[in-house]
Amino acid sequence: MPSTAPSPELSAAFERGGTPLSDATASDGALRRFLHGLPGVDAVGLEARAASLGTRSIKTTAKAYAIDLAISMIDLTTLEGADTPGKVRALAAKAVNPDPTDRTAPRTAAVCVYPDMAATAVAALAGSGVKVASVATAFPAGRAALDVKLADVRDAVSAGADEIDMVIDRGAFLSGRYLKVYEEILAVKAECARADGPDARLKVIFETGELSTYDNIRRASWLGMLAGADFIKTSTGKVATNATPANTLLMLEAVRDFRAQTGVQIGVKPAGGIRTSKDAIKFLVLVNETAGEDWLDNHWFRFGASSLLNDLLMQRQKLSTGRYSGPDYVTVD
Repeated sequence: MPSTAPSPELSAAFERGGTPLSDATASDGALRRFLHGLPGVDAVGLEARAASLGTRSIKTTAKAYAIDLAISMIDLTTLEGADTPGKVRALAAKAVNPDPTDRTAPRTAAVCVYPDMAATAVAALAGSGVKVASVATAFPAGRAALDVKLADVRDAVSAGADEIDMVIDRGAFLSGRYLKVYEEILAVKAECARADGPDARLKVIFETGELSTYDNIRRASWLGMLAGADFIKTSTGKVATNATPANTLLMLEAVRDFRAQTGVQIGVKPAGGIRTSKDAIKFLVLVNETAGEDWLDNHWFRFGASSLLNDLLMQRQKLSTGRYSGPDYVTVD
């Protein structure tokens, strides 16, 4: 059964008189005490559990369900300097109809683009139900002044983006300036508000490959959630180490524990390096066994991917026909 109860270590930390959540962001000192009061991560245990869950075998009907679920969770992504309106429109068409030979294939969750391509994606996806996500805040490095980052967000939101994927200031985080990171997330969250429609949902990217330790990933997860993130996201996909089973498991534990403490549910998005159906199914097992079935929905779990969809479609075709079609039977992104 999924382990959806809060971790005993976290419960013990609160019982020992640590800073209450309601007071954790009252000052720089309070935030530091709270984040450094979180239980340390047992790296060996974390990686062993992630590896163990990755050995679960999913067969036949359950595998077909998992493949369709994974397709429906993809943020189909193009984040290249050579992006064109034509490429974005083609990607949007694929998001709506991933397999032209099989209309039963589910749509992807979203198409993710740079802010200057958001309006093109919005127009191409109008009425489809597929969301438009836009990276912002000087993605991927985040090395810009706050007013520049906020202008980036405003451009995407005004273009109609449904979701904003922001990067945290890793330099500030790693130097212990947690309140600066917290206040920046708050400012971005405020820019996601709309007067004439639903607010854009905010995904906060940590770039886990640059945070160096699991303890830092746990602290970043709680920092992002305290600041109002709707999703916490592993990576930009632009560095050497992106989503892994272990760092995603750690973030799933964080959202599980946060909901147990606050009643607020937060989504998780692993991004970068997830390329095969086998990989995707391993991550779905992590979700089910750690956070629980409530997260097995594209409102609460996403894959940041570009090449993953093609492998899922090929595996889907194989289950349907008994034959492996190969890459020539799916469109090239």
